Amino acid sequence: MVAEKKDILDELVRASSLVASEADFKSLAGTLVEQSIDVSGSELAGLYAYTDPEDPSKGLRLLYRRGRHTLPVSLAGGLEWHRFLLDCRETIILNQPRESPFAGLLLAEGMKSAIALPLMTPKLTIGVLILNSHTTDFYDRRRFHFLNSLCKLAAGMMHNARLFQEMKDYLKQIEDLERYQANIFASMTNLLVTTDERDCVEYFNDKAAATFGLSEASLGQPLSELFKGSLDQKLQKSVFAVRGSNQEILGLEGIWKNAEREMDFSLNVSPLQGKRGKYEGLTLLFTDQSREQELKQQMHQAVEERRQIKDMFSRYMSHEVVQSLMDNPESIKLGGDKKQATVFFADIRGYTSFSEGKEPEYIVEVLNEYFTEAVEIVVQHRGYIDKFIGDCIMAAWGVPMTSEEEDALQAVSCAWEIQQLIANPKRSFFKGLADHLRVGIGMHTGPLVAGNLGSNRRMDYSVIGDTVNIAARLEGQAKADEVIITENTRSLLGGAFRLETREPVKVKGKEQLIQIYKVLGRS
Repeated sequence: MVAEKKDILDELVRASSLVASEADFKSLAGTLVEQSIDVSGSELAGLYAYTDPEDPSKGLRLLYRRGRHTLPVSLAGGLEWHRFLLDCRETIILNQPRESPFAGLLLAEGMKSAIALPLMTPKLTIGVLILNSHTTDFYDRRRFHFLNSLCKLAAGMMHNARLFQEMKDYLKQIEDLERYQANIFASMTNLLVTTDERDCVEYFNDKAAATFGLSEASLGQPLSELFKGSLDQKLQKSVFAVRGSNQEILGLEGIWKNAEREMDFSLNVSPLQGKRGKYEGLTLLFTDQSREQELKQQMHQAVEERRQIKDMFSRYMSHEVVQSLMDNPESIKLGGDKKQATVFFADIRGYTSFSEGKEPEYIVEVLNEYFTEAVEIVVQHRGYIDKFIGDCIMAAWGVPMTSEEEDALQAVSCAWEIQQLIANPKRSFFKGLADHLRVGIGMHTGPLVAGNLGSNRRMDYSVIGDTVNIAARLEGQAKADEVIITENTRSLLGGAFRLETREPVKVKGKEQLIQIYKVLGRS
């Protein structure tokens, strides 16, 4: 476990970023448990979720565990520690194995300390994270602050994940209903076949007769014989399964073929029911999709390209830029593309000394207040937020869309506006104990590679190259309230800004000195 408050903050930021990288509820739960036990040094950890979030008294079930000990698969809702936790909605710590109403938090033999952290939001009761240690007085103030802060962050993310899944399920229901209605309205143009209670052909329309080669002699024939050799066995089993389940099946897909032609189709199968739900046969509605398959594939590819673009850029770019990318997906080369771009690094001056002795929650609040304002300015100036590096913002102009001179102007304008906002005594951030904090910004323009970087499990759009390295080094040359640019950037500004020439500087990894300038304001 980390020993200093600054280390606690570093671990909290790192663990929070790992938790935030997960999208679904179970993955979030797993990452939360992994980070909690690893950072705290506990012997066991178990995340218990309420079986009924609307009625927590029904108890909890084990969702995810870590450690070598066997944990109970469920916990009763009437336990005293559980009632206390629901009433106060605060963390419970047991640091001695003596007789206590909270002794039930010791989940395995030999455990001497326990901590129970509620996973709750104002609108949802999610569950409880319980950790144990075989050391007395284990959960001290440092471990409490880390675990408590991480669980509060994770609870909000888990709530959002659950709401997102519910929304997806609801949208799927709507899509199924719309598809069902569309098939009914278009039934006369589709291929319709019905059977009787013996699953023999009772009726077919003209379209079905022409496609399947049916005639009067086909009436009364078993459906299985009619499609023998034309439909695969798996699909036929799905069709006849409707008789046993009495539930319709929508959207079955397959290929019907004979010696003359093939038909790519979708199939809806519904049971015909008489009085009191008596089974009276099947309705099979085929839709010929042969002509549509190529267009469907092309449409799917286009939709997927636009989805990838929106996922990569919508969070940290303006709506106008994202819409332009979606309208012109060919402007992005996924996997890596050479670009001429401007990169800036904005770092808080005095942050290290400021963070010492401060509570992690307060530090996170100060950073988020500043990031909220700064990111909005970057987005307004058509920049792309590449990443946050601790208290530093890395942004780029010219990716994924390039307009070299305009990109440099927008980048310098953005940096100057951020500094002007920080200098304004009426700003909404850097207040109180953080009033003295300032920002230094360095930037450089040049060639780089932009594209999807990462692994199959996670991939992000980012920029790499010598231009990025130089911009990062120049940020160290910028003092508080300064914007430092290179000759490459200056040459693209066209006199739009007043500049002060500085002595050339030596940066790591470059043999030649680099000419730099300080931005004094707009011309």
